[in-house]
Amino acid sequence: MNAITLLKNDHKTVEGLFKRFEKLGPRAVKSKQDVVERIVRELSIHAAIEEMLFYPAVREAAEDGGPAADMVLESLEEHHIVKWVLAELDGMSAEHERYDAKVTVLMENVRHHVKEEEKDLFPQVTKLLGRARLDDLGEAMMKAKKTVPTRPHPRSPDEPPGNLVAGAGAALMDKAVTAGRKLVRQKA
Repeated sequence: MNAITLLKNDHKTVEGLFKRFEKLGPRAVKSKQDVVERIVRELSIHAAIEEMLFYPAVREAAEDGGPAADMVLESLEEHHIVKWVLAELDGMSAEHERYDAKVTVLMENVRHHVKEEEKDLFPQVTKLLGRARLDDLGEAMMKAKKTVPTRPHPRSPDEPPGNLVAGAGAALMDKAVTAGRKLVRQKA
């Protein structure tokens, strides 16, 4: 699968989750919690594959900088902010008075980021990398989705090689935390 197609599909998945959240009423606490847990997972995986594979490929192709390289730097900063909000939501009770407001801010930030990527960055990347490279990159990103962190780690490095090393450990830790949470829910 083409890397840009994969990322756009992720964007659609997350937008669908946002719309599900927006339709939930104030008393749908459990449903809100479930949707936000999926949002946290989807966005964490998406950010990880972009930071580990997609953005480095774009920066490498834009050897001497340029608009695409500048957009990648801005995207990394946007990811950083989103990961902090995700980290705050991860494990936060949907009954908290600021929960809905925090999810709303998250959605606004992500929608802004997606709009810029799809409108400005992706057309440039298509020209820079070409179809064959985007297909290869997409395959690598699909494989990476199985091994990257599934929760936000805003203090971890967001560029190689640091994110590759930290990401491996974080992914293992995330699997343990997820298993622990499932076990606690089963007993509750």
